[in-house]
Amino acid sequence: MQLGIFAKTFVRSTLGETLDVVANHGLNCIQFNFACVGLPTLPERIDAALADRIRRELEARAITMAAVSGTFNLVHPDIQTRRDGLRRLGVLASACCQLGTSIITLCTGTRDSGDMWRRHPDNDSSEAWHDLLAGLSEALTVAEANDVTLAFEPEVGNVVDSARKGRRLLDELKSRHLKVVMDGANLFHAGELPRMQEILNEAFDLLGPDIVIAHAKDVSRDGETANVAAGKGSLDYDLYISLLDGVGFRGPLILHGLDEKEVPECVAFLRGKMEITE
Repeated sequence: MQLGIFAKTFVRSTLGETLDVVANHGLNCIQFNFACVGLPTLPERIDAALADRIRRELEARAITMAAVSGTFNLVHPDIQTRRDGLRRLGVLASACCQLGTSIITLCTGTRDSGDMWRRHPDNDSSEAWHDLLAGLSEALTVAEANDVTLAFEPEVGNVVDSARKGRRLLDELKSRHLKVVMDGANLFHAGELPRMQEILNEAFDLLGPDIVIAHAKDVSRDGETANVAAGKGSLDYDLYISLLDGVGFRGPLILHGLDEKEVPECVAFLRGKMEITE
């Protein structure tokens, strides 16, 4: 496994300064977000010159772009909002080759119109599932045309709120361009933390072969997606890392949900856990 970080953890005035901080922490891969160059996560347009500059800045520091964030609300109640997100996703997908990455991360959305990660009762409706399938089918057409992979993340606030629903999504869409972001901290509904071992084992049994990127944060309270730094919550990291290793995952493990001041401690914590499995 390769340890990395969300680049937007570090807020600097230039991309070069941001990447210098990444490198100074001994990290050589990132999940990129266009916020790092002053643009929305899904820009209206991406100039070829900008994409080339981003790639050159990364190459100059021997940092790889493990993935680029492409999150938008795939099941937003407003259909025009969904269409706008899909259009912008196409812009991002067409730039991936120049950027030097082939993975775009997604969430599966929520019927909550104000917060893309907040649970809504209608997330469990057949209509929400239908809209998710329709949106992802269109997104996968774009992904196939640009030879990129869309990686969705099961999380309790979204339509795909469990590993079982993640498996169902993969089985129904049957695309080699659709894979999984695994974040062990995002799988626990209210009251489920005592079942952590069972839930994590099931998640890896169902999704293990389809994981292309893993996230590293923590959980302090079940039933919500919270930003808790890795090693500072209740997630059993010995189990989480061993399960990643057990399914043969050799990809990027990306830190997020932490403040910059927490980075050194979290990097040391994860490196210690990763050494145990080597």
